Amino acid sequence: MQHNMTSETCRFCASTGLETFIDLGETPLANSYVSPEDAASQDACYPLHARVCSNCFLVQVADAVPPDKIFSHYAYFSSFSTSWVSHAKNYATMAARRLNLSPDSLVVEVASNDGYLLQHFVAMDIPVLGVEPAANIALEAEQKGVRTEVAFFGHQTARDLRSQYGAADLTAANNVLAHVPDINDFVAGFAEILKPQGVATFEFPHLLSLMAETQFDTIYHEHFSYLSLYAVEQCFERHGMRVFDVEGLPTHGGSLRVWACLAGADYEVCDGLEKVRHQEATAGINRLESYQGFAPRVAKIRDDLLGFLHGAHDHGKTVAAYGAAAKGNTLLNFSRVTPDLITCVADANPHKQGTLLPGSRIAVISPQELDNQKPDYILILPWNLRQEISSSMDHVRQWGGQFVVAIPELEIF
Repeated sequence: MQHNMTSETCRFCASTGLETFIDLGETPLANSYVSPEDAASQDACYPLHARVCSNCFLVQVADAVPPDKIFSHYAYFSSFSTSWVSHAKNYATMAARRLNLSPDSLVVEVASNDGYLLQHFVAMDIPVLGVEPAANIALEAEQKGVRTEVAFFGHQTARDLRSQYGAADLTAANNVLAHVPDINDFVAGFAEILKPQGVATFEFPHLLSLMAETQFDTIYHEHFSYLSLYAVEQCFERHGMRVFDVEGLPTHGGSLRVWACLAGADYEVCDGLEKVRHQEATAGINRLESYQGFAPRVAKIRDDLLGFLHGAHDHGKTVAAYGAAAKGNTLLNFSRVTPDLITCVADANPHKQGTLLPGSRIAVISPQELDNQKPDYILILPWNLRQEISSSMDHVRQWGGQFVVAIPELEIF
């Protein structure tokens, strides 16, 4: 179906100058796992077309999907990734020390999921409040002693929470800034809920890493924006906030942790901020031509993956996958991979086992079942966890199995 491109406006600055970054076609929602009784039904597909704004350089996908279709009952529980929970604990310890947090402080986390992060502040006797739109996940947090409000965060929610619980010394928002359709309303909420000297931290995958490593599989409907520091600084400035420090993180294939405060707060600019500004300027983050070489690199990844899968199939070899992650669904659906090429995908999350992947309809099984099948190759879909997964699956070598990743380029190891 043809879309009228001129009607698209930038979700941050409302400019109409949007240029194609990558068009991944019509795909199903990356987290809409299919139950076996619905196997015969058609997936609902939506256009997945990332564009870059020629004014503010925010990379974004259009709101093809209403958010309540995505986030009100969500299949992602943060606590299933051990590396992610320890990442959260290290952050809590460091932030409490850096900001001298005490039993008189308040830490608010937006998109607090199952309490994976705030539980570490609770253990230090620092009061917390989680804000989480998915009721099924908020319940898990409450069971860990993490006080949680079920709500979508924005300016009005922030105002209500502030009058009920007081203002925040620290707000945390991990991997959510990219997930909000109305980035202006969302960011305005942080300016509303912070104390005058309060601090807001945000973690998000860095657009620079996505481009450098051709991580196109992190593009899906739940991710409305693909963020550079350049775009984020403009957005914060509009809402009375400023960035004073930035850390590079290895999570999700290369992320930033941005430290921000109200425009009038007295935090001094740190070296980390200058460093990332310089990296982005060098990469040409504010020049359209820097975005134009991405699509051909994506096509090569698809072609290499299909070449490998067809070759394995022709030689009578079996290929399974590991990790029923959203990013895997983008890769499989854009590449039009079918169950005759990849027999199944193993995942440790019991909520996903027994379902079928959206689009490709590959069956999700437990890691134990994978051991019984002994495939020749295991394609690791969440390539950002390749170390964690290949170490935990070391026994695969006993039957001569090999691991494969497709991104940033096809590699068998």
